[in-house]
Amino acid sequence: MKGTLNIGRVSGIKVQVHWTFVFLIAWVVFLEVSRGREMPAIALSILFVLVIFGCVVLHELGHALTARRFGISTRKITLLPIGGVASLERMPEKPQQELLVAVAGPAVNVVIAILLYIVFPIHRFLDLEPEALQEMLSAISPQNFVFYLFAANVMLVVFNAIPAFPMDGGRILRALLSMTIDRVQATRIAAALGQLMAVMFFFFGLFYNPLLILIAIFVYFGAQGENVMVQHLALLRGHKVNEAMMTNITVLNPGQSIGEVADIVLSGTETHFVVSENGEVRGVLYQSDFIDAMKGKNTQAAVKDFMTTDFEKVGLNEDLAEFYRKVRAKNINFFPVLEDDQLKGAIDFNNINEYMLIRSSLDY
Repeated sequence: MKGTLNIGRVSGIKVQVHWTFVFLIAWVVFLEVSRGREMPAIALSILFVLVIFGCVVLHELGHALTARRFGISTRKITLLPIGGVASLERMPEKPQQELLVAVAGPAVNVVIAILLYIVFPIHRFLDLEPEALQEMLSAISPQNFVFYLFAANVMLVVFNAIPAFPMDGGRILRALLSMTIDRVQATRIAAALGQLMAVMFFFFGLFYNPLLILIAIFVYFGAQGENVMVQHLALLRGHKVNEAMMTNITVLNPGQSIGEVADIVLSGTETHFVVSENGEVRGVLYQSDFIDAMKGKNTQAAVKDFMTTDFEKVGLNEDLAEFYRKVRAKNINFFPVLEDDQLKGAIDFNNINEYMLIRSSLDY
C-alpha cells in the first residue's frame, strides 16, 4: 500500500500506518479546538486515539497469529483512519479454521475489556445515575480515560460482529454458512449482505457521521472484491499453469537494441518480454523497463542494460489457483514459465482472465 510509514514489527509482522491517518488526528484536534478545549485536553484526546489503535493492532495480531497456526503468514498490518487491516496471504478455506481466525480479533478486545473491568473500578461508572454519568463522560479526562478505553473495546467487539462482509462478522457468517453449503455460495450470500449493510452505513453517514461513509465504501468494495476472488479461485482450482500460458511469445536476446524492441511492440500486442541466451533465461524486460529506456532516448542501448534480472518465474505444472494468489499478492503481471530450467512460455494476468472467461463459458 503506497504512502505508509513503518512503525515496527510485532511477532515478525510489519506494522505500518497509512498517511491518511494524519486526517484522523487532524479531525480530533479540530473537534477539540471547536469545543474550546485547551492543549492538555487536546493532547489527552490524541493519546486516547493512539491507545485505541494500539488495541486495533492487538486485534489484528489476533487474526494474524491464529492464521499462523494454520500455516498462513501475514505480510503486514496497516492502520487506516477507519481501523486496521491484517494482510494475510490468504484466508483458510476450511470453515472451522476461518471461523477461528475471524473470531480471534474480537476475542482480543473482549479480553482487553475484561482485564480493564477487573483491574480498574469500571463498575463505579456503571453504577452512576444517567445524569451523573453523562456529566462524568462529557469530555475525556484522566479520571474517565480507562472507562472510555473499556467502552471503546466493547464497541470494537460489537461493531466487528456486524455481519457486513469482509468485516469479522461477515467472515464469521461465511464460515458458518460454509459448514452447510458451498463456499462460493456462502461468499455470495455474505458479500450481498455486506453490500446491503454498506448502503445503510452510507445513508447513516450522510446524516450522522462522515466516518461511516468511508466505512461503507470499504465494506462495499471489499465485499465485491472478495466475492469475485472466491469465484475466480473456484474456476481455477484443479487446473495447471500450462493450460493457460502463452506459447507463441517473442523471446529477446540480451544484445538486441531497445529500438528493435520498439518495432516489436508497435507491430504486435506484447508488452513484456522474456530475455534468453543459449537456452537460459537471463531476465525479463518489463513494460516499465522499456518505457524508462525510451524516455531516456536509449534506442541504441542493449536490452541487457534495462532488463530485470531478479524476476519471478513459475513452474509448468504449478496449480493455477495458487499462481493466481501469487499474482494478486505480489502485484507482478508477467512470469516466464519454466520446466527443468527450460523456457516453455509465459503467463500474465490477461491470460488468467481470458482462461477464466473460457472456463466460465464452458461450465455455463
